This record gives sequence, structure tokens and C-alpha cells, in this order.
Amino acid sequence: MSQHRTALVTGASSGIGLTYADRLARRGFDLVLVARRTDRLEQLAAELTRDHGIKVTTLTADLSTETGCRSVEQVIADDASVDFLVNNAGMGKLGALSDTKVDDLATLINVNVLALARLSLAAMQAFTKRGSGTVVNMCSISAFRAVAGGAAYSGSKAFVLNFTRSLNLETRGTNVRFQCVLPGPVKTEFFAAAGVDDSLFPAGSFITSEQLVDAALRGLDLGEEVTIPTLEDASSFQTLAEAFTQLREDAGREGIIATRYRT
Repeated sequence: MSQHRTALVTGASSGIGLTYADRLARRGFDLVLVARRTDRLEQLAAELTRDHGIKVTTLTADLSTETGCRSVEQVIADDASVDFLVNNAGMGKLGALSDTKVDDLATLINVNVLALARLSLAAMQAFTKRGSGTVVNMCSISAFRAVAGGAAYSGSKAFVLNFTRSLNLETRGTNVRFQCVLPGPVKTEFFAAAGVDDSLFPAGSFITSEQLVDAALRGLDLGEEVTIPTLEDASSFQTLAEAFTQLREDAGREGIIATRYRT
């Protein structure tokens, strides 16, 4: 899968991002690791270099800020070896929206939506010029349901799903690929960072970051555009997608107000 190519992974200092870094290193990729915690990045870089003999570059960046996004965009644009992007950085901030500080809401949207969209755009433009490339956008099964106590989070993930699927339509017939990965609960630091206890879900609902990333990479190898690692019947998502497409057609085919709204 790799011939001295470079993968850029955001949110790489722990959990899912760290596991992606490890698995891509095993596949022979050089790495650019992006996160806010410099000490963890440097420790991980040293370990991956030692264990896999690859080149690892670290970039400390806060993707909730303009400066942080620009620094990563610049690497994607300037480093011609980068042809694999994992948009893994994300935030939870679970709880009633009425109790949420506006700055926290803005930070979540900046990271989960704006930064992911900006880096996807930067990669799309760079990879198109280079002739090929892959973008993995980390999503969540929360994208499928409105959630009390998770309005901003589930809304941001619904954006990621539609956004990524749309980009696949735009790049169809080229060698630029987008994959949307939708995990359920994963044993990481996510819940603690989001301000809730992981007892929110039954213990049997959790998978490990290793299980998630191995399944996601297998899905990528299989050519999947949408990968839901814990969904046994993949056709059920296709059925849902087709139903939404039909709903859109039914709602938009004729410009006639529905009977129930007419007096």
C-alpha cells in the first residue's frame, strides 16, 4: 500500500489517532503527526522511528484556530510525498446545549466541522494535482440520530458523513478517494475529555482503538466509501442512504405545498 509515501494524521497523540499512526507505520508510510501535546507527539515519533525505521515529523497545532489549520494545510500543499490524510482530531463536549458555553460550542464546531472541511479541501486540491491520494474522515454512528445532550456533536458528525460522501461523488473516476469511518463507543480518552463517564454505554458496546483502525483499514482495502466497523449487515446502510435519496426526490420533485399545510 505504501512506497515511501507519507501519511498525515491529526489527533495523533492518543487513542484512534495514535493507532492509525502505528498501523500506517507498519504499512511503510512515513508520517506527519499532528496534535496539541508536543511531549506525547515526540515520544510517539521516537517509538515509531525506532520500531519501524520510518521518518516521522511532528507538528504541534491547535485545529480550533486559524493558525493551527493553516500550518497543517501548508504541509499538505508543500510536501509532495503526502498522499494520505487521516482527519481524526475531534471533540465531544457532551451535555445539554443550554448549559454549554458559547466558546466551547465554537471550539467543537471549529475542530469537528471547519478544520476537517479545510484539511479535506487542502488534500483534495493537492492530491488531484499529484494524481492520487486518500482522505479518511473520522465520523461516528451519532451521525444517524439526533441526541439530547449531544446536539452539537451529533450535528457535527452528520456534517462529516454528508460532506465526505459528497466529496466521493466529486472525485469519482479519479484516483482521489475519501472514506468516512463511523465507530460506535471506543475505549479511548474521548469520554473523559467530553466531560462524561463511559458508563453512558454498556461495557459490551465498546471496541478498542486497535479493533476500530484495523477494521477501517480493511474497509479501505475493500474499496468502501463508508465503513461502519460494528455493523454486520453493510447493506442496511445502503438501504438507508437510498431511502434518504428517495425522500429528497419526493420532497423536491414538484413545487407543490403538501395538502396538510393548505387551508
